[in-house]
Amino acid sequence: MPTQTMKAIRLHEFGGPEVLRHEEVPVPEPGPGEVLVRVHADGINPPDWYAREGMPDIPPELKPPFDLPLIPGTDVSGVVEAVAAVADVDGFAVGDEVVGLLRFPTALQGSAYAEYVTAPASDLARKPAAIDHVHAAGLPMSGLTAWQFLIELGHDHPSPFQKAQHRPMALGSETTVLVNGAAGGVGHLALQLAKWKGARVIAVASGAHETFLRKLGADEFIDYTKDRPEEVARDVDLVLDTVGGPDSRPFLRTLKRGGSLYPVYFGKFDDEENAKLGVTATQVRSNGAQLAELDRLLDAGTVRVALDSTFPLADARAAHERAARGHIQGKIVLTVA
Repeated sequence: MPTQTMKAIRLHEFGGPEVLRHEEVPVPEPGPGEVLVRVHADGINPPDWYAREGMPDIPPELKPPFDLPLIPGTDVSGVVEAVAAVADVDGFAVGDEVVGLLRFPTALQGSAYAEYVTAPASDLARKPAAIDHVHAAGLPMSGLTAWQFLIELGHDHPSPFQKAQHRPMALGSETTVLVNGAAGGVGHLALQLAKWKGARVIAVASGAHETFLRKLGADEFIDYTKDRPEEVARDVDLVLDTVGGPDSRPFLRTLKRGGSLYPVYFGKFDDEENAKLGVTATQVRSNGAQLAELDRLLDAGTVRVALDSTFPLADARAAHERAARGHIQGKIVLTVA
């Protein structure tokens, strides 16, 4: 077992990156169905900074419960250090290398910014053998978001954003997919999954990312700083808008009749309009089995995780400041010594 204390990043108040504090805290103990993971790396994601800010733009009824002080983070790659005393954990043993999206969205944050974290075994998969912990940590939330939007939803939980249940469109050689924000964490993985399924992919990003995205398989590239994608693209079957929000609506004009728009961050639509226009959304959920499917694609070299930048755990503030500057290519990851 580890020592009784560990280093972790905690919030004692909501605010900017400066509220992230590197502190000594007790090592958690795994409960029923859980393992204790010695963390090697953490992927950072938008919910991390939404939580850090106190989620000021989210209606109170949609906010999951979370209290201060809070250890942020959901994406983890590491090694199983201990298994719960209650023998109800199947498939994992001490020494196994694992990756996971922890407790999302029920807890919003899974306490991953730490040297050790407890994790429900059902949220974990074996780490892909072909990649290191740093790249593996960039996979869980972004990879599962792309998978659940494009490949298989894998759950029947209603979306907090709309009544209609999301159902991924079948992708194939006759399908054209436009990915907005294609260079980011979700976008660059979604592009690769769509190509895996045989689709033609149009990537939308700033010009600095064109070479990167064409190497990932993009068939067409639109530089949004030079052209408005909603005025250039036509006859698209599916738009995955990883930027989303109120600006998703213009992408409707790129779709052919019967096409669909999937905004990752939901915009201003109503349920009747959603059904008419083919707009569906979902909220990514932890799923170890789906992560295992993604792991196989990474081990085969079909999909890869790109890194924008890495920061030591103690420099989580700098990592959040990097995220705030935008124009991210791939994933930002915290490394844990």
